[in-house]
Amino acid sequence: MKNVLTIAGSDPSGGAGLQSDLRTFSSFNVRGLSAVTAITAQNNARVKSAVAVPGRLLKDQLELLFEEFTIDAAKTGMIGSLENLKVIKKFIEAREIKNLVIDTVLRATAGRPLLDKAGMKAMASLFPLAAIVTPNIPEASALTGLKIKDMTGMERAAKALFEMGAPNVLVKGGHLDAAPTDLLYDGKSFTFLKGRRIKGPEAAFHGTGCMLSAAIAACLARGRKMDAAVKEAKSFLEKELRGRVRASASPGPSR
Repeated sequence: MKNVLTIAGSDPSGGAGLQSDLRTFSSFNVRGLSAVTAITAQNNARVKSAVAVPGRLLKDQLELLFEEFTIDAAKTGMIGSLENLKVIKKFIEAREIKNLVIDTVLRATAGRPLLDKAGMKAMASLFPLAAIVTPNIPEASALTGLKIKDMTGMERAAKALFEMGAPNVLVKGGHLDAAPTDLLYDGKSFTFLKGRRIKGPEAAFHGTGCMLSAAIAACLARGRKMDAAVKEAKSFLEKELRGRVRASASPGPSR
């Protein structure tokens, strides 16, 4: 069985963060491992507070995991602090993880920062170590300084992120008003991945970025090529979201 590591924050609701990642890994029949970067108080609607773990504790977690397991792929989610980002960067450089997915988590949906300002400025230093970087439109805009209002803007942002060192970039287009279309860029060509907008309560869509990046990591661990891994991960995400929406519409237990 392949081993896939998530380096991410804890979400007690289970809708996002490392709990969501581990559940996603299980769906792809890979062993999930986790290193905790931050503890949060949140539910499917909002983040109330968040505290990054000390860098030394994160380092100890990573050292012990790599001591016992061969890591076939990894992903980062919420990093929490510049200190943790430096720990992750140093660790990955020393071990040359080839299937690294960087989900550029900067803020919660409601706007609360999930990475300190210094960490945000240093985020791009991780890109050359990644197999793929997966920002949504607000994250891509924050990282590149570009305003993204349409597909042309997504293309410009993808090129900018590639030039910042990311070998593959997936700009997620769910924040546009049109039908959600993600853009995969490998430095040579653009691949447009169209989807259908799924309607449902906002809580049903909590942690979608976590699920997608975790699914990509699992697919890469299982030997999928990048374009196939992204497509399979998107199909998985759409299926999961439809299931969440159906579950939210089901009547609760009678009292």
